[in-house]
Amino acid sequence: MRHKLKIAAWIGLGVVAGALTTVSLQTVARGTLTPLPLEELQQLAAAFGMVKSDYVEPVDEKKLITEAIIGMVSSLDPHSQYFDKKSFKEFKEGTSGRFVGVGIEITQEDGLVKVVTPIEGSPAFRAGIKTNDLITRVDDTAVKGLSLSEAVKRMRGEPNTKVVLTVFRKDENRTFTLTIIREEIKQQSVRGKIVEPGYAWIRVSQFQERTVEDFAHKLEEIYKQEPHIKGLVLDLRNDPGGLLSAAVAVSATFLPENVTVVSTNGQTADSKQVLRASVRDYLGRDGVNPLKKLPVALKAVPLVVLVNEGSASASEIVAGALQDHKRATLMGAQTFGKGSVQTFRPLGPETGLKITTSRYYTPSGKSIQAKGIVPDVMVDETEEGSPYAALRTREADLGKHLGSGQGEEVKDPVREKAREEALKRLEEESRKPMSERRSPEFGSEKDFQLQQAINQLKGLPVQVSKTLVERKEESKSDAEEPKGH
Repeated sequence: MRHKLKIAAWIGLGVVAGALTTVSLQTVARGTLTPLPLEELQQLAAAFGMVKSDYVEPVDEKKLITEAIIGMVSSLDPHSQYFDKKSFKEFKEGTSGRFVGVGIEITQEDGLVKVVTPIEGSPAFRAGIKTNDLITRVDDTAVKGLSLSEAVKRMRGEPNTKVVLTVFRKDENRTFTLTIIREEIKQQSVRGKIVEPGYAWIRVSQFQERTVEDFAHKLEEIYKQEPHIKGLVLDLRNDPGGLLSAAVAVSATFLPENVTVVSTNGQTADSKQVLRASVRDYLGRDGVNPLKKLPVALKAVPLVVLVNEGSASASEIVAGALQDHKRATLMGAQTFGKGSVQTFRPLGPETGLKITTSRYYTPSGKSIQAKGIVPDVMVDETEEGSPYAALRTREADLGKHLGSGQGEEVKDPVREKAREEALKRLEEESRKPMSERRSPEFGSEKDFQLQQAINQLKGLPVQVSKTLVERKEESKSDAEEPKGH
């Protein structure tokens, strides 16, 4: 089962109705026959019949059934989700790190699309798109006024189709157009560099199918440039998660062979897992191990892991494992707190459910869910502090979020006051130009948290947070402890 998690676990959103007369009153679940609630299903069928016969205008039966499934699943928690054909395709693109487009990482600036970086080898890269280029039009559509997701949709499309981008290049003060042929793009989820002699930075932005291979390749590249690494910073800030197997592999890069990385616990036998730092647990029996050629020194190199409120799911697994085994110093802000496992269950050839099947636990048995990982050293985003940290949404802020099973979070009056102050400051900041409001890019010379991480590795003083505090939880004396793992 463990090797199947590479496909099934995403870290890291009735079918009855008219067919009720023929549906069996038993269904296979968790390997046993479980009775269906006949009375409630009869009510659902009756409601479907009433809508079908009495609604003011004809309704689409398939749409009604789909909406019933969506409503049922969305009532569970924020991460369980029904996939129709379109959303299933997007889900597969997210886990594979592949999509069809022009190949640029983008952000928004003053209502325009700004190029963060062209993906190496992509059509945009070959066409000469550069970092900081501004895209003003996609084909005949002006970008100004579009959301970032709308702009992305217009640049994506079918393979071998054309898209015309109008580009403004600031440093040359000129506007020009480029005709680009879309093709399948392989996203780069790993970046890294030598920050200064002896010290390196490697960032994982998401855990995808290619992440382990790209991670190993980037580390090999770093060691070729600097064979005598004195310290390494693993940057997981704003990493929303992804594939569990990739998280286990990244953890195994730095941990002793076969130690526990994460455990999971749920209703089914398959959901009760203990995953270790072993090839079998992140590749299966037949996979080629890209970590095999990495320097042995990585197992002992001094390590700092940077996390923040945007570090979720798979990135929290890595952070929790390295912290519990005292392999790394965690720095930054308390993580998002998504400690639940979602598994894809097919309903047909192109539809299915992504459903929460278990919770994650760190090697010491702590639940990540709705709590997150608390860094060893709290560090602000800038030298002046993290004034908007209190406004950032975490798992515990989401409606219908799953509890940790080890005591739930309670409202912290100090945090509520911090939210009010942050809202006032945000209102003042919103009047400033966009260029003055943006935080420095991760990995840049102005990245304050990275600077503090390097200081930590060098044994120099670190500027500890002025504003960040741990979000409190109830006493665990009355809390439920994890079972079955």
